[in-house]
Amino acid sequence: MYHRTLKAALLGASLLALGIGGAQAQQALKLGYSLAPTSHYGVGATAMAETLAELSDGAFTIEQFPANALGGEREMVEGAQIGTVDLVITSTGPVGNFVPDTLLTDIPFLFRDYEHAHAVLDGEIGQEILAQFPNHGLVALAWGENGFRNMTNNVRPIRTPEDTRGLKVRTMENQVHMRAFQELGVLPTPMAFPELFTALQQGTVDGQENPIGVILSANFSQVQDHLTLTQHVYSPALIIMSPMVWDGLSDEQKGWFEEAAAAGAEAMRAKVREDAENGVATLKEQGMQVVEEVDRAAFEEALAPAFAEFAERFGQEKIDAIRNVGM
Repeated sequence: MYHRTLKAALLGASLLALGIGGAQAQQALKLGYSLAPTSHYGVGATAMAETLAELSDGAFTIEQFPANALGGEREMVEGAQIGTVDLVITSTGPVGNFVPDTLLTDIPFLFRDYEHAHAVLDGEIGQEILAQFPNHGLVALAWGENGFRNMTNNVRPIRTPEDTRGLKVRTMENQVHMRAFQELGVLPTPMAFPELFTALQQGTVDGQENPIGVILSANFSQVQDHLTLTQHVYSPALIIMSPMVWDGLSDEQKGWFEEAAAAGAEAMRAKVREDAENGVATLKEQGMQVVEEVDRAAFEEALAPAFAEFAERFGQEKIDAIRNVGM
């Protein structure tokens, strides 16, 4: 009798641990990102948290840590590798240091528009890149979005490649971005995002480049005079999970997280489009001088030597495959 009772108790404990045959123990997960809660990252994080709570019947909850509360993006990605951070929404900027093929998406003037970018990332090419993450100690749940990047500075309006020469511009820790700016005669200055506002305020750098939504949420209009809609790079985001959490999930639970991340990515993209369509008017109201038309062909011509290096590094066939999606 004792042995049967003990056996039943042990079985019950095992089932509970697996979330079977009883109320699941609630697990709270830490999700970090670099922007404000009102940003597209915050909107995406909230949509993901709500969807996950619904799918799991409250077994998994997400606690948000915005505005670099868990460190800069590279620190958060490293935290996901070692299990000190459960989830991260990040730009691709630092991720190329972990999964090199993500840098392919950062080539300037690679994507025609948002529809083209989404078709590439949600299709075979983008999914093949996400599949590489486990080999580097990370799990990539979905492609999110930052949008098309634009330049701001405190020196002069930018209309041609010549206007960028000599400007000291903060860039992400991204080899592709830095190489392209060097070709234009910019002095690229890699810097963690949490340090950027102060660096612009103090004149440590002349300018920076980011999508409209980031420029808005970071209040860069307070410390930058000129905005140029260069749209020189389409910038994805990534929703990354620690393998320490992922490996402990059942297949059903993994499906919940993938579905929740997809909902987060969709909400993020919607917010980015809204900011891109309406944010320029807001930045003008806040005092920024805006150049809306640039000579894209001149920029592409000026970047030709860098494009040749990117083709050698990544393979021209991969670049052409991306360019040809939807053509």
